[in-house]
Amino acid sequence: MKLLAIDCAASLCAACVYDAGAGKELGREVRDLGKGHAEHLMAVIETALRAGGVGYPGLGAIAVSIGPGSFTGLRVGVSTARGLALALKIPAIGVTTLEALAAEGANAFPGRAVLAALDAGREEIHAALYDETLAKTYGPSVATLSEATAMAIAAGAVLAGTAAPRIAEAAGRAFDTGPVAATADIATYARLASAKEPGEKPKPLYLRGADAKPQAGFILPRQDKGNEP
Repeated sequence: MKLLAIDCAASLCAACVYDAGAGKELGREVRDLGKGHAEHLMAVIETALRAGGVGYPGLGAIAVSIGPGSFTGLRVGVSTARGLALALKIPAIGVTTLEALAAEGANAFPGRAVLAALDAGREEIHAALYDETLAKTYGPSVATLSEATAMAIAAGAVLAGTAAPRIAEAAGRAFDTGPVAATADIATYARLASAKEPGEKPKPLYLRGADAKPQAGFILPRQDKGNEP
């Protein structure tokens, strides 16, 4: 089966074609955009398909990173994956950024527990703990720095994700560390998705509400039209 993987969870806009049967990547396109995923994603996908020598009809599934990550990027990636899956009549499979980062940490340090942790602002960390078999034992959830540090110490875990340096500093000790990044390599998402059974349609994983909220002072008062002449 040929699988298309999409990742818009962080600053990267990435896609790759993966041969699940052979266990190898066929082609990819990765652009570090920061913003503007919606304008570039389809071009990124089509470039990856050309590089892999595969057309849309040759795909058997769509994989997509579902977060936690950028609110806008996740919406773009997930909606595109679901739209393509619907049009092609193939499954869409979600993979969290935390499990992808944990998989890369486990690949660097086999047989170890891994704490995948992302800086989330407001002194919060998005975290998930995986045991030595990569079975999830905690999260994904919002944790404080002290909670994440205590988990890492208790589990003797490898660290992965952007919060890894903060956790090591708070613990006052060194940890074995995987990728210190906001997202994993696009091929990691493809590989993990290829091992999953299709289930519910993917949806963005938001561990807290959006920062942008309506400003109460600018809400116009409701007019009672019943008193109008």
